[in-house]
Amino acid sequence: MQFTITKAPYVKPITSIPIVMRHVLYALIPALAAYIWFFGFGICINILIACIAAVVSEAFMLYLRKQPITQGITDGSALVTAVLIAFSIPPLVPWWIPVIGTFSAIILAKHLYGGIGANVFNPAMVGYAILLLSFPVEMTHWAPPLAEELGYEVLGFWSTIIYALSSSLPIDTNIDAITQATPLDMIKSGIKNNSTITEIRMDPLFGKLGSFGWEWISIYTIFGGLYLLYKGIINWHIPVSVLTSMMIFSALFYAIDSDQYLSPGFHLLSGSTIIGAFFIATDPTSAATSNKGRLIYGFGIGSLAYAIRTWGGFPDGFAFAVLLMNSSVPLLDRYTRPRIYGKS
Repeated sequence: MQFTITKAPYVKPITSIPIVMRHVLYALIPALAAYIWFFGFGICINILIACIAAVVSEAFMLYLRKQPITQGITDGSALVTAVLIAFSIPPLVPWWIPVIGTFSAIILAKHLYGGIGANVFNPAMVGYAILLLSFPVEMTHWAPPLAEELGYEVLGFWSTIIYALSSSLPIDTNIDAITQATPLDMIKSGIKNNSTITEIRMDPLFGKLGSFGWEWISIYTIFGGLYLLYKGIINWHIPVSVLTSMMIFSALFYAIDSDQYLSPGFHLLSGSTIIGAFFIATDPTSAATSNKGRLIYGFGIGSLAYAIRTWGGFPDGFAFAVLLMNSSVPLLDRYTRPRIYGKS
């Protein structure tokens, strides 16, 4: 009898880094479709530029670290980071915005800590935070959703590409004619000017529950998050605790004064709450590992994000909340380790 001899491994793992990363990208497709519908194809240009920058920076750092380049650039981790950065920045930005954000994420937040699996901080949020702190003007020029219906000028596909590559707009068009502040920005500015929430929300940029357009993107993002839960890519502890803490604090202050504080529905369906809870806070490397630690970790992110939104200097503090809680992960993992069976 002749036996066929094959090389190890003889048992293939059910999951691997490339498989996990592919599922994450699949889960973002519904949100991407909604994003394109409301904001146009600018995000596709940003994704393409960010992915190219991610592959180049990943290959460069792997070469410097004398690591296998092909395996590193094909595992999908760099592409996931690039796509998350593209989702975080405005759809109309110069090409160097996604490039700098991606370079910062891959080089500073990932490889300088030892590469995949060794990073302390979430790479995508490090890249986004650097962009927000370094280029606040470019990062606050958001095109309104379905701009033509709201009375704003709309850039065509080729005009969007030209603006991304050269920062040039059509004749007689300026950036203020095609962009404006986000609803969270408008809320923060309006409250500082002694306007009530009801008065601010008279603007057509606001939807029924959250921000017009953004609320639908958040809903479609939930479908992607549920897909990750179904596939076992993420655990429920972090997203549930993030959303629960955001809802508890927003409901509490909304009950105290609804003219100065936003409703729980608005906080949940606006900004980066949903994509942050399902796709960013759940990063397996920079998040807590025990179930109890994940609950505390997620609750801290939701609480800090709400505090920064409400009283901080930034309209959406989710990135800073994630980075702050990333720094607490070693402590959480130490004090929430499950008890070893047989030991008291």
